[in-house]
Amino acid sequence: MNRRESENRDLFAIADLAREFGISTRAIRFYESKGLLNPERVGSTRVFRRRDRARLILILRGKRLGFSLRDISDYLSLYDADRTQRAQVNLLVDMVDQRMQMLEQQLADLQTTIAELHEIKKLAGERLAQAG
Repeated sequence: MNRRESENRDLFAIADLAREFGISTRAIRFYESKGLLNPERVGSTRVFRRRDRARLILILRGKRLGFSLRDISDYLSLYDADRTQRAQVNLLVDMVDQRMQMLEQQLADLQTTIAELHEIKKLAGERLAQAG
């Protein structure tokens, strides 16, 4: 099943979502246990709706961007609380600003470390050349 077919469906089995997004069913059950997904039950079978699929897309994107499950949960919970999505968008902007600030600091730290390693390598090479 391709993305287009998935977007037109109303119901999904856990295996369908796992296959579509390349994750394990265990991961989906974990997100469910954290309250991020809320599938319906038909007997003992989980039935996911389009809303769950859309939430899973947001969860996976948030994880890929480095947001914590708590951040993702806060973001998703605002959707239900405020249909205008104003609070949700404000939270998103704040979360993105914080994440970018942290990544920019990490980048600066990495650049400093790389420069120091280049200097150490240069000095070690000079020492080897003098000893040789």
